[in-house]
Amino acid sequence: MDSPSPATIQTTFERAISLTLHLWPALTLAVQNHWGGPDSADKRDWFAGALSELFPPASPEEPDAPYIEEFLLNVMLDEFEVNVDDDSALEVSESIIRLRKDCLRGKFDEVETLAKRFNEKVGKKVVFTKGVDQEEEEGEWDTDDDDDDEEEDDEDEVMGDAPPELVKTTKKEKEEPQVDEDGFQTVTRKKR
Repeated sequence: MDSPSPATIQTTFERAISLTLHLWPALTLAVQNHWGGPDSADKRDWFAGALSELFPPASPEEPDAPYIEEFLLNVMLDEFEVNVDDDSALEVSESIIRLRKDCLRGKFDEVETLAKRFNEKVGKKVVFTKGVDQEEEEGEWDTDDDDDDEEEDDEDEVMGDAPPELVKTTKKEKEEPQVDEDGFQTVTRKKR
């Protein structure tokens, strides 16, 4: 079997980076919520390109996982205003380093696995749920694609009326005029 060309290796690796970033829940959540502004999806694409530039095709020196992790964290903070404080950035960086080594050897199996995972998740939204126990992690990542036997209740919950003391009346009650002992009415200024 012929070994792949340097162009094929680089193209496949760039695809691997893009897929890895698209599958990173922290970045997906930031893009879905437009934390990077209205062009968050474009920023994710730029992010993938900037990351691939750290791995020039014919360079003898390549970045290591801690350097990539720091790069990921900086871009997330600078571009999406997200401080990723879990270990997901390290996991993504280690994955990218592993994918780079595989691609350089002409092994593209993991890239194809990523592509399948990505295709399965297309259109599914990532949600962040806050844990009940405060001693646990601040929250955990969850996806809407849970295939449990639980039925999702898509209907709105019917709630009763709010207690009267919590409801502000939209119609202002007219105050009774204040009349002093001489029979004169006190004029008060309207509140704005």
